[in-house]
Amino acid sequence: MLLDFIPLIGAAAQKLLDLIPDPNARAKAAEEYQRALMDIAAKAEADQREINKTEASSNSIFVAGWRPAIGWVCAAALAFQYLVRPLWAWASGIWWPTAPPPPALDDMLWQLMFGMLGMGSLRTFEKIKGAGK
Repeated sequence: MLLDFIPLIGAAAQKLLDLIPDPNARAKAAEEYQRALMDIAAKAEADQREINKTEASSNSIFVAGWRPAIGWVCAAALAFQYLVRPLWAWASGIWWPTAPPPPALDDMLWQLMFGMLGMGSLRTFEKIKGAGK
């Protein structure tokens, strides 16, 4: 995947920048490199927004419906893990003490939900730093 190479590209770019002897020229080249990275990221974000708009406007449930379907699956998993499962364990302890415990889901559901809802801290960090205005 292309994203796997980003640390390598950044390290190689830094080594190339370090080869520039003039501090002013090095700073200017670093600034141009950062600007180019920001332009690439902004274009990728704009392209993804257009894809999202196209998908959302589709009449096919297999195109426009996959995001809501994943959202409902995540909501059902959260409801099971944090509502149904504890109540099931409590009720079975009262009426059927020898019942096996209900199955548990992964405790990473909150991270999945935050990622789906765009509530991660990366975008907040970018906004604080002034990137992507």
